[in-house]
Amino acid sequence: MTSDTLHIHILDNLKTAILLVQPDLTVGYINSAAEALLEISGSRTLGEPVTQLFREHGDTAAGLREAIRAGSAYTKRETLLTLPSGQRITVDYAVSPVLQEGGKISLVLEIQPLDRMLRISREEGILSSQQNTRALVRGLAHEIKNPLGGLRGAAQLLARELPDSGGLKDYTNIIIEEADRLRNLVDQMLGPNKAPDKKPLNLHEVVERVRQLLEAETHGNVRFLRDYDPSIPDLLGDKEQLIQAVLNIVRNAVEALAGMTTPPKIPTIMLRTRSMRQFTIGTQRHRLVAKLDIVDNGPGVQRDLLETIFLPMVSGRSDGTGLGLSISQSIINRHHGLIECHSQPGSTTFSLYIPLEQFK
Repeated sequence: MTSDTLHIHILDNLKTAILLVQPDLTVGYINSAAEALLEISGSRTLGEPVTQLFREHGDTAAGLREAIRAGSAYTKRETLLTLPSGQRITVDYAVSPVLQEGGKISLVLEIQPLDRMLRISREEGILSSQQNTRALVRGLAHEIKNPLGGLRGAAQLLARELPDSGGLKDYTNIIIEEADRLRNLVDQMLGPNKAPDKKPLNLHEVVERVRQLLEAETHGNVRFLRDYDPSIPDLLGDKEQLIQAVLNIVRNAVEALAGMTTPPKIPTIMLRTRSMRQFTIGTQRHRLVAKLDIVDNGPGVQRDLLETIFLPMVSGRSDGTGLGLSISQSIINRHHGLIECHSQPGSTTFSLYIPLEQFK
């Protein structure tokens, strides 16, 4: 391996996106990481103007020309780039001048994507919040259930001493029933009270079961679209718990569509599955992950609720219990996965990520 090919081999194995920009602002070299980040083919990019690879706020070409003229370096932080495909990515990028033969100055662009780091940070926050919430709820459950048990027992003893006539037992029955209701509410906040009974299953069996249930409930008033990836392998999971997790989310979407004062012409829920390779959930990198997107064209989630939507007792509806999404997140966490939500008016997406290598 010669010195030149060694340099190229090293650059192509870097995780940082590297581009060499010629004095005329055309691309002289692009490494594999840059091709993947900018979603372009290196062979087609060479010789093309660098400004065709992405757009940003401000005059990119003017900044690059000034760097060549002055021979000075500069760095931009948290810059939003728009790719030709329309996708937007957030990056830091550094521009460094390089003196070449003949005294000409070229530029080296080092582009560091931030979206993945921001997503990892956000996911760590979700997982940490979920763990802290579960610990808090478990502590509260212990403190609530003890006096509830005493209250219920005292009411039962009192009912035995009361005469059958006069309707006094109606009051003790109310105490017993309300104590039971509070106990059930606490149990719901804790989520499933048994460990998942994991067995090999196909994710689409779960999704199809939920679709069939809700198509029957909505009587055709909501259109369900399916976009499945049939190549997704089996995962190791508790089928009943996963059905409950998906059902809670899809039912929320149905209720959001039904509660709109001006519903869309065709209320629609899209169920989409994909496989993701080398995907990070929190701080754990997984070789293969199954992704389920549940997309509705409803009113969207209020912005101030997005950060807390998976916490118990948080709901965007006046009649909601705020437990469904918390239970779903808990179930997916028990499968070493995560649920994320992205929302804007007219489009809300809940994305469920479940690692597949646990099946090995």
